Amino acid sequence: QTDCPPFDVWVAAGPSTDDTGTRLRTWTAADDRVHVVSNPGGRTATGLNAAIAGSDGDLVVRIDAQARIPAGYLAALAATASVTGAANVGGLQRPVGDTPTRRAIAAAMRSSFGAGPAAFRSSGVSGPVDTVYLGAFRRAALVAVGGFDERLVRNQDYELNWRLRQAGHTVWLDAEVAVDYRPRGSLRSLARQYWQYGRWKRRMLLGNPRSVRLRQLAAPALVLGLGASAAFAAWVSPFAIVVPGVYLSAVILATALTSGAPRGRVALAFVTMHLAWGGGFLFGR
Repeated sequence: QTDCPPFDVWVAAGPSTDDTGTRLRTWTAADDRVHVVSNPGGRTATGLNAAIAGSDGDLVVRIDAQARIPAGYLAALAATASVTGAANVGGLQRPVGDTPTRRAIAAAMRSSFGAGPAAFRSSGVSGPVDTVYLGAFRRAALVAVGGFDERLVRNQDYELNWRLRQAGHTVWLDAEVAVDYRPRGSLRSLARQYWQYGRWKRRMLLGNPRSVRLRQLAAPALVLGLGASAAFAAWVSPFAIVVPGVYLSAVILATALTSGAPRGRVALAFVTMHLAWGGGFLFGR
């Protein structure tokens, strides 16, 4: 990233069992632009706020461990922020996998049927949006709305962007920028991730009910519909097959439209994402 204004790097280091600590010590010794703040609790929002507090740039760019940014990323976001005046500018999320299961999960996440129609997943049009992936924030706007909500384990990005927009700021998608995202490596870990997504989305919506979108209720409605179908099955009712039949048909069609991954695993990824997200929303504690 040599084609952008001067910058420094602040890493929020949570609990780790690998060689992350050693790598960070090596980086800080080799480059005085790299700084480390401790995040002993491991919560994303807490670590982000600590790193933001330690830094002092006018533009705060978030980069997560699962992301791989392209060349020119910082310069592109800085330029777009300057032109648009937006409080947060981000690009597209591009899930990619390096194993058959990861490729299948990535394919499911790239599909609007799998992860929903949020603009940062599939839009080719730049402009104002609800939320973006990662993002480059104007420090003044970020501080004015109070930073990330540390009560939220997940969904803290959407919630922050909601508060920015409620304060009159713009969240802008730069569709010319795409960031690679490395998804979970197993269906079990994917289920845990999406259960948490659903659980914390409910918490976020309870605190900000006006932010609800119909797309956010689709997975919970599916879980309730399948539960009702199971109840009808006990009475040998023809209604018992309606919801499962429609959903199975939708999964088969969406899977047929995907490419670049084993389709059986893609179908399992779709089902895992939907049921885990919906179950977490309804029953997560």
